Amino acid sequence: MTIKEAIKERHSVRRYLDRPISGNVLKELESYIDAVRDESGLTMDLVLSDGRAFDTALAHYGHFSGVQNYIAISAPKGSDEDIGYFGEKIVLFAQTLGLNTCWVALTYSKAKVRTAKRKGVSVRIVIAVGYGAEDGKPHKSKDFSAVAKADGVMPAWFVDGVEAALLAPTAMNQQKFQFILVGNNSVKAVSKLGFWSKVDLGIVKQHFEIGAENENFTWA
Repeated sequence: MTIKEAIKERHSVRRYLDRPISGNVLKELESYIDAVRDESGLTMDLVLSDGRAFDTALAHYGHFSGVQNYIAISAPKGSDEDIGYFGEKIVLFAQTLGLNTCWVALTYSKAKVRTAKRKGVSVRIVIAVGYGAEDGKPHKSKDFSAVAKADGVMPAWFVDGVEAALLAPTAMNQQKFQFILVGNNSVKAVSKLGFWSKVDLGIVKQHFEIGAENENFTWA
């Protein structure tokens, strides 16, 4: 599965099988997380076979079950866009390995997350990962015209980028973003006011880059 195929196939999954991540899949996932950690400067911990952070009333309210593995992302305040951008790289790569994922902002226990305490950073968000009991379902998307704007004709690469962004996960499926074509090949990504909207902006920018392909545009 390619990353572009992963964008189309990946959906949020909250119920997981009692099946450990192991062998080559684990090696590839760990190696990729290491690379993204180095690239981003964010603190990313892969926690395996420990479901305590999801053994809470909040997690059950959020319909999570069987979560034994997750990626904890720790960062200083003001890093939300980077968290979304680089975290989604891992989410999509995990999909290519046959794993399922779900971004989790509130319905877990931060106190039970298994990470070492580090000065200047704290756990901001976690990503559940594992073999899903289901593949999840597509979310309902806004109309293309609600999230895309241009003064003239939109080039195919811009359309492809926005369509990829519309497939991205956002908190409560709010899709509080807009992409604006400036001139011929410059793009401005705007985050509107909403719950975890800055994390969402990073996620959708990652999707846009994959769909539009970086050589076709620059960020305004």
